[in-house]
Amino acid sequence: MELPFLPDREFFTMREAARLAQLPAHTLRYWETRFGDLRPARGAGGHRRYTRADVELLLEIKDLVQRRKLTVAGARRALIERRRGAAATGSSAASVGTDAGPAIKLLRDVKKEIRMLLDEFGR
Repeated sequence: MELPFLPDREFFTMREAARLAQLPAHTLRYWETRFGDLRPARGAGGHRRYTRADVELLLEIKDLVQRRKLTVAGARRALIERRRGAAATGSSAASVGTDAGPAIKLLRDVKKEIRMLLDEFGR
């Protein structure tokens, strides 16, 4: 996925995040209710402050929903699976040299589940 240029800043307002993601603000608010990882900080006045990681997550969700044609539920499952795969790969990376069997089996299982999700929700 090609990321657009993101200014070198810590926080973005909702308007800036919506402009960078090329999405309406109401879509960002809706996705906040559906994706647990998307929780922008709130300022003293209650205004949302999106971090760079939040904006990158918005772009990833947009890619899953619009380009890969997943439903919001399907995108949520894909993100969970991706997170599980990254955690399993990171935790088993040290053991690959000594005992790679279980790590490879886990990766194959994750790959199989992702393919099933892609087939189920379209590519």
